[in-house]
Amino acid sequence: MLPLPWIKSEINYKIGKPEADLMKIRVRFAPSPTGFLHVGNARTALFNWLFARQANGVFVLRIEDTDRERSADKYEKSLMDDLRWLGLDWDEGPDVGGHFGPYRQSQRLEIYKGYTQSLLDKGKAYYCFCPPEELEKTREESIALGKMAVYSGKCRSLSPEESRRRVDSGEEAAIRLRTPDSGSLDYHDLVRGKLSFDLGLIGDPVIVRSNGLPAYNYAVVIDDLLMEITHVIRGEDHISNTPRQLLAYKALDFSPPQFAHLSMVMGKDNTRLSKRHGAAAVEQFKKDGFLSSALFNYLSLLGWAPPDGQEVLAKNELVRLFDLEKVSRSSAIFDYDKFNWINRQHIKKLTPSQKAELAYPHLRRAGFLPEKTAEAQQEWLERMVEVLSNRIDRFSDLPQEARVFFVFTPQEMDEEARKELEAGCAPQVIGHFAEKISQVKEFNYDRFAAFAQEIREETGCKGKDLYHPLRIVLTAKASGLELDKLIPLVEEGARLDFPLPVKNCSQRVSEVLEVLKK
Repeated sequence: MLPLPWIKSEINYKIGKPEADLMKIRVRFAPSPTGFLHVGNARTALFNWLFARQANGVFVLRIEDTDRERSADKYEKSLMDDLRWLGLDWDEGPDVGGHFGPYRQSQRLEIYKGYTQSLLDKGKAYYCFCPPEELEKTREESIALGKMAVYSGKCRSLSPEESRRRVDSGEEAAIRLRTPDSGSLDYHDLVRGKLSFDLGLIGDPVIVRSNGLPAYNYAVVIDDLLMEITHVIRGEDHISNTPRQLLAYKALDFSPPQFAHLSMVMGKDNTRLSKRHGAAAVEQFKKDGFLSSALFNYLSLLGWAPPDGQEVLAKNELVRLFDLEKVSRSSAIFDYDKFNWINRQHIKKLTPSQKAELAYPHLRRAGFLPEKTAEAQQEWLERMVEVLSNRIDRFSDLPQEARVFFVFTPQEMDEEARKELEAGCAPQVIGHFAEKISQVKEFNYDRFAAFAQEIREETGCKGKDLYHPLRIVLTAKASGLELDKLIPLVEEGARLDFPLPVKNCSQRVSEVLEVLKK
């Protein structure tokens, strides 16, 4: 049994700042390829990346794929694609290599076996033959009595010779780490300060399952040591794993890294972020037309704030300002309204050609654009997107806004708009406007303004009574884009060959009048 005083003093000494400050900072992001990258994990990866880049350190990507039933190559590829889209790169990893590989746990099984045998030989670990049904029954009984479910230590007293004989005979066995059964274990967390754990509530953790695969809390310790990880920055759901890992470090005679546990990312209702709150996977934000720079920016603000209070920041500014010791212990709330606002600020910084490039796939899927745009179509597209970009939170919203150009269906005009065209000055206004626009070959906003002035003088209608009917007759809607922006784009777009033709202003007026006659 390990003497308790050593555990407290040695662990606190080993993870103190003075020793770590002498090393080159090395951090890792170690996802399991069992699903798509969630924004909570993406925030963890980003904080690790910021911390490493600020210190000119090393960011390692390690794939923890020992859960063979749930792990899949498609998820590993998706994880890497999403990280790259977000703007994160790694210095070492399964695809880029490095001096500390392999970087997939499934390829490191022989490494774990060597350390496990050493622990068995030294009496620091032992075989456990307790069947799962027995362990489950004991767990349920403990819970029923209001106690923590801790392993009883039943197999701890078995002699090495008996254990070896039973294993050689083919009996299934897990391997447990021999740990103190009383006392406390303390360590300093860079985010949460001093944390203390009652060793009597931990028991002897399984380090190798009966199927021969290493347990998470064991494999991760060996990997972090051999990859010379200096700081482990991860979610607070791993806090309960830390004492088990520190005990494994001690048993293996390893010096542990420093730990920093980040708060969870929650929805506005203070429950864990999920699909019911909106997009929760990075892949979905990408599909929805959000900017990677905006998501990078917003995730960096979940649990941390820049010293000057500025919120819209570029990647290089975030690297310069980030401070792990200023990360909050409180839950980080993912506010979609706030994220939409930040995304809009990042959209504003794009050039017209960049906006058009990002908008194209969404408009193409809506059937508005050809597979390949001609030069004139591309120039029109850039102007159209520039005009509409102030009206959207994300590029997937753009097709709905662009319908004003490509989809003109006055027969579907809502009842309120139709009534407005039949009341007050409206019949006179649209009658005069229809006659004037039918007599010109080329129409533009200057001519529209001149017509409006003439109609005002001829009918006495002005202000809303004048301009609102004109808006409706050109858009079949009671509100929308300003006419000085709409009319030029409608007229020019009508001269271009789009899959869904843009109807010019004269056609629009004629179709509205036909609908009103019915």
